[in-house]
Amino acid sequence: MSMIEVRNLGKEYVLATGLKALLRSAELQTLRAVDDVSFDIAEGEVLGLVGESGCGKSTTGRMLVGLDEPTRGSISFDRDDATTLRQTDRKAFHRRAQMIFQDPYGSLNPQHTIGEIVTRPLVYQGESDTARLREIAADILQQVGLAPAEHFIDKFPHQISGGQRQRVCIARAIVLEPTFLVADEPISMLDVSIKWGIIRLLKRLVRERGISLLYITHDLATVGAICDRIAIMYLGRIVETGPVTEVLQAPRHPYTAALVSAVPNATPDAELSQPAIKGAIPDALHRPSGCRFAPRCPRASRQCEENDPPTTFDGAHGFACFHELGGQPAPASSLASA
Repeated sequence: MSMIEVRNLGKEYVLATGLKALLRSAELQTLRAVDDVSFDIAEGEVLGLVGESGCGKSTTGRMLVGLDEPTRGSISFDRDDATTLRQTDRKAFHRRAQMIFQDPYGSLNPQHTIGEIVTRPLVYQGESDTARLREIAADILQQVGLAPAEHFIDKFPHQISGGQRQRVCIARAIVLEPTFLVADEPISMLDVSIKWGIIRLLKRLVRERGISLLYITHDLATVGAICDRIAIMYLGRIVETGPVTEVLQAPRHPYTAALVSAVPNATPDAELSQPAIKGAIPDALHRPSGCRFAPRCPRASRQCEENDPPTTFDGAHGFACFHELGGQPAPASSLASA
């Protein structure tokens, strides 16, 4: 059964631009950051949401935990409407859904100790017993690998490393024992030597606690190590989705294939199996009228330029492309596993 159900989710921002904006008689433009996104996440499952910067993946994650309100669509937790849950009992909602933020430096209050930071959600929920809070802080720090806890609990964020700060962020996110987590680029600001320790920690927490996890990243190299399924996002829309091994080893959308092919290969002289993606992601304010990937796609035709392709499913593998690939194998050395 699905823990999370997202249907036709959309997020728009109305923007004022140019000199008229300064004069407060602006011409309004609509930026569609997320467009008709749908997916499910089962209990204990990890879904990877992958795409380039600006594709809408972080906005999607923020809507799932209530930090941004959707313009349209629905989000359900165990078949309960998330918007209704937030409106009737916001504290209860946040006991079920939490977020791990990208920046382990900016997301921790520098004036609070580590113990105070990880128990702040409990204080928000009404816990006031200082001794009990300290006991919980020590236990949760141990669980995320900050041991001995006494070495960290009274320190301030500037006194620990970036990797340790991200473990504090994870501890804060799980202290309420949520059933759903959004991890927004949780390793993007960490050294390579630290990243895999965080990935292993997240995998263990999912396994031991049965947490459903939305893992947001632009780094395909880590997706195979932690995710069960994957959704590839481009300019606000999911263009391919399915079991992680199937999508990475036999992509059907040219964008996915190019992303996989661009992952560093262990063989220095290996040729790219797909053409490199040319150009930058288009301005979200001026999206292409047809397939939004068409201006960068080596397979694009007039049909692609004029029409937005529907999502077609081949079993559990979905893709939105008029000229899909025949499931061409990606280089095995480019796909991470753990």
